Amino acid sequence: MSSLEFTTGDRILEPMIALAGCSTQQWIVVAGAKSMELMFELHRRGYARAAASGNCGRPAGQYDVALVDWRRRTLHALEPALDWLTNFLSARAVLVVWVDAQKASANQSLRGALERRGFVVEQGIVHQYGCALSARRSQAHPLQLAA
Repeated sequence: MSSLEFTTGDRILEPMIALAGCSTQQWIVVAGAKSMELMFELHRRGYARAAASGNCGRPAGQYDVALVDWRRRTLHALEPALDWLTNFLSARAVLVVWVDAQKASANQSLRGALERRGFVVEQGIVHQYGCALSARRSQAHPLQLAA
């Protein structure tokens, strides 16, 4: 692992933590190509309950936050990863997905992929290292049904 790669990963971690609004007491799962490096950086910052997707156990809705580093990967490849990852997330979980800088149409595709899986996009940021969306499970925003 080169220091440039780690530095770049470290630079996206702070905005991801801010988007998720997570605390050191929450259970966090990190997914993506650099999930182990990001998990170790979270541990270094005091997030002792962080796990990488490769060592996160069996899916049981046990995680409060998911941080997904999906840079240099296609949105099409993200779809099955999201399907797999949602089984690990609690009903009130927050999901942050970081991707390379995208065209507006690609950002809409990412929003659609999250919404199809029951998430409500709360906010997004554009950063020099890409862009990210923060979404929460729709169960955290109950809908009022008309009678």
